[in-house]
Amino acid sequence: MSILHVFMILSVVSTRPERVDVDSTAPPGLPSHQVRSLRVTVLSTMLADFHGVGEWGFAALVEVDGRRILFDTGARPETVLANARELGIDLSGVTDLVLSHHHWDHTGGLIPLREALSKQNPAALSRAHVGEGIFLSRPSPEDGQETNQMIARRAAYEATGGKFLVYDRPVEILPGVWLTGPVPRRHAERLWSRSVRLKTPQGLVEDSLPEDVSLIIDTPEGLVLITGCGHAGIVNTIEYARSAVRPAPAYAVIGGLHLFRASDESLEWTATKLKGFGLAHLLGAHCTGIEAVFRIRETAGLTRKTAVIGAIGSSFSLEGGIDPLELAR
Repeated sequence: MSILHVFMILSVVSTRPERVDVDSTAPPGLPSHQVRSLRVTVLSTMLADFHGVGEWGFAALVEVDGRRILFDTGARPETVLANARELGIDLSGVTDLVLSHHHWDHTGGLIPLREALSKQNPAALSRAHVGEGIFLSRPSPEDGQETNQMIARRAAYEATGGKFLVYDRPVEILPGVWLTGPVPRRHAERLWSRSVRLKTPQGLVEDSLPEDVSLIIDTPEGLVLITGCGHAGIVNTIEYARSAVRPAPAYAVIGGLHLFRASDESLEWTATKLKGFGLAHLLGAHCTGIEAVFRIRETAGLTRKTAVIGAIGSSFSLEGGIDPLELAR
């Protein structure tokens, strides 16, 4: 498949989300830039080591070739900011963030982080990259009240001078760093609540989290994927990443895979697929599940050094692999 490229002029101030068009005239076969330096540090997840506070949520700082991106913002308003400070990480220089989907446990820190950090740097977290569908209405089945908190957060974020960039397909947001856009659901990885409804012109339908996006980082070793909850399914996501970027091994997967409720059969199928993709490192955080990490480790032929439960401050780098800290070592 041809590599998709985007040419964008980004401004800090916006009054509405910007729909980003992808250049379909990019020359076919153009080689993708490959990242040489990568470090991913977990700032929000359930397990805490000697540093930070755990929560049901996810966030990670992605440092790639001298640039930095915040992936998700955790659940509680102050968790990511407090954990970053305790770990000695200054987020005020980070201008770009990715929100994997609309759920509260990935977007709860958005406004507090933007407000706090912009006092030091007006451009801090001023560009938010999201998948199409994140602002769609999810009315409550009980009383019809809106349950999608991102609709209100959109207005609050834009009031601070922040800007949303909305994607409906894969896009290279930095050299060698891709956002999947909404992921096609080829396999039946139904990793979402069956009770939530999505409002469409055709009426209410089951909310399959159509906006769910992941980050793909192209490295010489293979593709590194960062997921929030992986509601689209990690197998669907990897297959889409391999078709959008290049058919390389899935060198590392970091983040939530929403397998904590998965059956033994589902875990076996997922782990076997991951082994087939050449998975070499798994830092399973948030909703992946403790048992799921161990089952994937066993089936995919990984070790206690290469398949680890993520903790606050745990990290992955191209040079050193996974640093699990003490508790998960």
